[in-house]
Parts: sequence; structure tokens; C-alpha cells
Amino acid sequence: MKKISIIIPAYNEEESLPMLYDRIEKLINSINSYEFEVLFVNDGSKDNTIKLIKEFRQKDNRICYIDFSRNFGKEIAMIAGLDYAKGDCVIFMDADLQDPPELIPELIKYWEEGYDDVYARRSSRKGETFLKKFTSKMYYKVLQSLTRIPIQKDTGDFRLLDRRCVNALKKLRESQRCSKSMFSWIGYNKKEVLYERDPRIAGSTKWNYRRLIDLAIDGITSFTTSPLRISTYLSIPTFLSLFVYFIYVIIKCFIVNEAVQAYQAIILLILFFSGIQILLFGVIGEYLGRIFNETKNRPLYFVNEYNEEKEMNE
Repeated sequence: MKKISIIIPAYNEEESLPMLYDRIEKLINSINSYEFEVLFVNDGSKDNTIKLIKEFRQKDNRICYIDFSRNFGKEIAMIAGLDYAKGDCVIFMDADLQDPPELIPELIKYWEEGYDDVYARRSSRKGETFLKKFTSKMYYKVLQSLTRIPIQKDTGDFRLLDRRCVNALKKLRESQRCSKSMFSWIGYNKKEVLYERDPRIAGSTKWNYRRLIDLAIDGITSFTTSPLRISTYLSIPTFLSLFVYFIYVIIKCFIVNEAVQAYQAIILLILFFSGIQILLFGVIGEYLGRIFNETKNRPLYFVNEYNEEKEMNE
């Protein structure tokens, strides 16, 4: 019998966990042809999240958990889930029930047809503001324009991955991660499934705009080096503009016989070139920062406890 691991990162989700467990339990009880493992990754929650997960495990041995030593972030929680998952395939889903568990049988169906990566694409985004929808749309457009690898639009982490996709992702150990980009980068046979994304069942989102901006920057800088070419792209029109402006000044001085206010031109040029330099230094700084973090070669995470057993990190 094939085994399916459902990986659920959780951070301060005590309000939604009881409803999530009820729906998942009902679903997996109705599917008798597979063995299930529900693996929660507690990402340093400060509420009763880990207490509830332990209660679930006491009455249902299909429930497993990883308890981090502190908060490492959702991206790290996802790779930890892959490290510990034992299934022939894994399914990522959020703990807030925006990803409906009832869609899982359809994901499994396409997996059995031979697809390695069955990803759920949102046909609607209930409960999200216009600004969030707009910025998300623009982010995917920018990301797609910077790379030759196809990017799945309006697609989150809710997906099924075959074991060979899992093994491929486990080899990617960079510290600053963007799983959505990695899912595209590894390739394999993909299948799209449309669904309507529900609003959060309880609690509030942990993704404020600052964290979303950080995630967008990580997604771009970890997936492509195209921003490093900005200096080349900007240098050509910059020097053309400078040449045209120089010709204009010469003609105005010798033909029109009208003096140019030097201080105005100097101020404009200083501001223009200073802005370009700041932009380029920022881009280079992003990549230097990533090099700095990768060269430290630190472990991605530390586990405090795995299924009631204390982890010894040597």
C-alpha cells in the first residue's frame, strides 16, 4: 500500500487546528487504498499549537510532528517536512484551511496517472484585498520576465509532489529559499488543478506586506541573476542621453548664444547618476548578502522534538 505524507507548516495556528484536524481525519478515513501520514511542522509557535498537535497524536498515530527549536520561517519548515516525510508522495497545505483538504483525492488521481507535480492553481482569492491581488499579479509578471523557466501563476504551496521531486528538492540546501521557484526549477511532469481558495477559517495571516516583499526579493534573487544585468541595460541609454545632452549644450551655446545655468544641469546630473548608483548598489548588495549567508554553511534548522523524542543535534 502506497503511503502519502501531508505536510502542514504551522505557526500560531491554535484556533484553526481543531477544524483542520476534523476535516483531514474525515477525508483520510474515507480513503482506504492508501496509508497516510499527517506531518505537522511547528515553526516555533508561541501559543498552544504544539500542545494541540500532541493531543492529536495521542489519539491518532497517523499524526506526526516536528517541533523546531525556534521560529525559522515557513520556507525552512517546508524543507524540514521533506526531510522527515516517509511517503511515496507528499502534499503541502496550509494550516488555515485556505487549502481545502477535499481537493486531495483529485491531486492523488493525477499522481496515479503519472504526473510528478500536481499543483493547485487558485481560480479565485477570497478574503484578499485588491492591493494584495494586484501586487501578486505584478510579481509573477516580473518574475516570469526575468527567467526562461515557466512560472506557475496564482499558485501557492498547495500541491502533491512525487518522491523523485522530493528527493530533488532535498538536494537544494540554500538557506534563503523560495519553494515556489524551486518547484518550477526542478522540472518534471506537472499538472494543474483549479480550485477556489477560501478565506482563513480562523486567526489572522502571518504574511504582512514587509514579509511579502522579503519573499518577493528572495524569489527573484534566488531564481535568476538577471537583476545583475541592470547596470548594463542602464548604461547604454544613460550614455546616449549624456551624449545627446552634450550636443544640445554645444548647439545652444554657439548658435542660440544663450548661456546655460550650470548649477541646474549639475544638480540634475548628480541626482540622476546618484539614483542609478544607489539602485545598482542595492542589487549588488542583495547578491553579496546571499553569498555571505551561503558561505556560513549553517544548518537550515534545529529540531527540538520529533514525535515525542528529543532531537540530539551533534
